[in-house]
Amino acid sequence: MIMNYPSINEALQELYSLQWMGIKLGLENTEKFLNIIDNPHKKLKVFHVAGSNGKGSTASYIASILMEAGFKTALYTSPHFVRFNERIRINGEEIPDEYILAFIAKHMDYAKENKLTFFEFTTVMAFAYFAEQKVHYAVIETGLGGRLDSTNVVDSLAAVITSISLEHTNILGSTIAQIAKEKAAIIKKCSKVFCGLLPDEALQVIEDKCDENENEFYHTKEYINKRDLEVELYTEEVTIDRLETPLRGFYQKYNSALAILTVIKTLDINDEYLFRKGIKNVILNTGIQGRFETLHTHPKIVIDSAHNAESMQNFVESLLEERGVVNRKVLFTSLHDKNIPLMLKQLKRVTSELIITEIDNPRACSLEELKTFAENEGFKVTASPNLKELLNQHLQNPDNETLLIVGSMYLLGEVKAILKEITE
Repeated sequence: MIMNYPSINEALQELYSLQWMGIKLGLENTEKFLNIIDNPHKKLKVFHVAGSNGKGSTASYIASILMEAGFKTALYTSPHFVRFNERIRINGEEIPDEYILAFIAKHMDYAKENKLTFFEFTTVMAFAYFAEQKVHYAVIETGLGGRLDSTNVVDSLAAVITSISLEHTNILGSTIAQIAKEKAAIIKKCSKVFCGLLPDEALQVIEDKCDENENEFYHTKEYINKRDLEVELYTEEVTIDRLETPLRGFYQKYNSALAILTVIKTLDINDEYLFRKGIKNVILNTGIQGRFETLHTHPKIVIDSAHNAESMQNFVESLLEERGVVNRKVLFTSLHDKNIPLMLKQLKRVTSELIITEIDNPRACSLEELKTFAENEGFKVTASPNLKELLNQHLQNPDNETLLIVGSMYLLGEVKAILKEITE
């Protein structure tokens, strides 16, 4: 039955209600739904990107390079910051409201009857849209893990694994090797395989999987050279002496190197100017947000998508290199399935005071839990349940303090929406 929704907002509220189905790992629901709508994912040429950190940035770099090469390029990422449409793009343009509304209206009955999750439904919508629009290539970021992630129904041209660290240990495993095995499951027999800088135990798992499947395997470490604060990329096809990226943080140079290597070896493209242009225009081409992003200048507000221990370390080290970021305040929250003590240990390197808040998400850590974690790490803690009030106070602060906002991409989305409301 086709549902009737008066507006896109009401349709999206219905879609968001599927979040209460929680995280349900497995491919059966996704495959069944795709089969009903004629398997659009089988019409796509896919770059499939997984990893604990850097997967969104790397996927965006790949998509931007492909766009600069003249290909009609799809990009699927998660989560969104302000608008749902941000998740699903073609050549940087967000999926239109009309398509979302029509898809939800046509298939929501099925979703509820078959207990699909929000991510399962959204993934199928993305595949259907990309296939209908006849894209040349689709760059697909996994949600959680790899093996049982809804996106893992695709047979990819290239499987990209950006990094592996201890995350979602209650779901993916308690060791680096176990987590690597989950993420390595995106590697299919036809794929070329690319990885970033991985721990030895993770690298061994990836190499074993490639040996088993007879995949061509490319390890970024073998193609780059680090000189002080510069990264150089050397392949048989092209040499890039100094990688420059508009996304802040030294680790972004590694992500861009991985993206360039992936395109070179998958599509046999060797145009240095094209690669540099693709990296330079990544924000313009893909709309990527939340990577050491300055939202307001006076007083300064900086957001970063650091949401686990490894990405928090990267953020803190980038912050310590910033000469202009002084007199800092930090606003922090987290989902409860993250290693919050390790994230807080990193933040302790740049501040002794912490503002905590709670986000509207079924997996959110409560204020009480956050306060306990923070006090255990020796922070002076201020709880701020009202984000709008906090941001208003900061904007009126004459001391020109820098407010750093980290811990969850969902928090960044709420902050962006509120700032847009109070500054327009």
